[in-house]
Amino acid sequence: MPKDKLKTIYVCNQCGETSPRWMGRCPSCGAWNTMTEDVVAEPTKSSSRAAAPVRVTGQTSLTPQKLKNISTTEEKSRIVTGISELDRVLGGGIVIGSVTLIGGEPGIGKSTILLQLCGEVSKTKNVLYVTGEESVRQIKLRAVRLNVPEDNISLVAESDVDEICGLIESMKPDLVVIDSIQTMRCTDISSSAGTVSQVKESSARFLNVAKTLEIPTFIVGHVNKDGAIAGPKVMEHIVDTVLYFEGDKTLPYRVLRAVKNRYGSTNEIGMFDMTGRGLAQIENPSQVMLEGRPLGISGTCVACVMEGTRPVLSEVQALATKTSFPSPRRTASGFDYNRMYLLLAVLEKRAGYNFSSQDVYVNIIGGLKLDETACDLPVCIAMASSLLDLPVGEKTIAIGEVGLGGEVRSVTHLETRLREAQRVGFDTAIVPKHNLKMIDPAQFPDLKLVGVSYLREAINTIKLK
Repeated sequence: MPKDKLKTIYVCNQCGETSPRWMGRCPSCGAWNTMTEDVVAEPTKSSSRAAAPVRVTGQTSLTPQKLKNISTTEEKSRIVTGISELDRVLGGGIVIGSVTLIGGEPGIGKSTILLQLCGEVSKTKNVLYVTGEESVRQIKLRAVRLNVPEDNISLVAESDVDEICGLIESMKPDLVVIDSIQTMRCTDISSSAGTVSQVKESSARFLNVAKTLEIPTFIVGHVNKDGAIAGPKVMEHIVDTVLYFEGDKTLPYRVLRAVKNRYGSTNEIGMFDMTGRGLAQIENPSQVMLEGRPLGISGTCVACVMEGTRPVLSEVQALATKTSFPSPRRTASGFDYNRMYLLLAVLEKRAGYNFSSQDVYVNIIGGLKLDETACDLPVCIAMASSLLDLPVGEKTIAIGEVGLGGEVRSVTHLETRLREAQRVGFDTAIVPKHNLKMIDPAQFPDLKLVGVSYLREAINTIKLK
């Protein structure tokens, strides 16, 4: 039988569009520089002329189920992992038959958290861990270091997708982990592992097995230089949940965030601390983020950001110093750079503070990214505090959005934020005056609520301390 010839095509890693030649812009989705080279088999003339199978109408092997007979009870629809931070992000546990894609930078802890997950689930269920990057001995060494239970975890080092699917169908485990999708390969596709066609087809076959047998599956995905999961975008569309593991590798804190979740909220985050014995859960992130905070130093203020239903306190640091350049420098870490420019303009125009001869640096401690407008007021107070060299009270927190008119606008979930500040030990909260009409101050007996309508009032409040 003649072998199929190989030919080179170019595939868009965003939408999967193919082209016989390279193009700078994908003709289908319009994305730039997304066409990557791939090698596929070109069918011979004899095979291309083969007649398509004729389908007989009225015949099928499918057996539908009555909607009323399908169980939706929590104990039958989810697996509670025992890792509360992971359960929070997943929406209460792993949904039976779901496929979860987890991505992150190399060395961030993807394999570590999945092995810990396998250890927790294996206490009551059978787990299959498939690795295409490491040997089973290397996985064993990591499991010993993490003190993971080993009785109900089965390991296999394989990259052939059809072999793995056959093993899953024969074993029928309660949980499957694929590490990673870029190392998997379908033998009937001639391109090498990690290409768009291989990743797309491998994901589809794992998804089919997971949905047919109702086996929850976790798939590890590598990321490209832009931080997005490598491979075609269609891979993220077909899975049920997409998780990103974030954090600076030089810092111990890790944030697990859901960017897609068919069975829960995408606003929840899980926080972990990378230790020598694996990832430890951070049950009280506010306390951890405020540890070692300098006291009596100008340029610091505490903000409260809502991560889903969880309020997290974080320290905002600002430094304003006389510039030695013709145009002053502006640098922001963990805060939107353009938003910082906007707030500086409001401080100059509406509050009368001149930063034109000052280099301004803003830093969010702990590696968090504050992208909520409720953090505008603490950032402004921190920058004004540094310019005036006037420390903010060590037990003072600021919450509020700043408009272009210099007004302090109301924010959502203020009661939840104030309750967290009171629990941690703060005694003064600078909040929007409009918000005070909608809350009962008697609920916060240990917290002095200072309502402000304009940015100038908020800065004058710290001057009086």
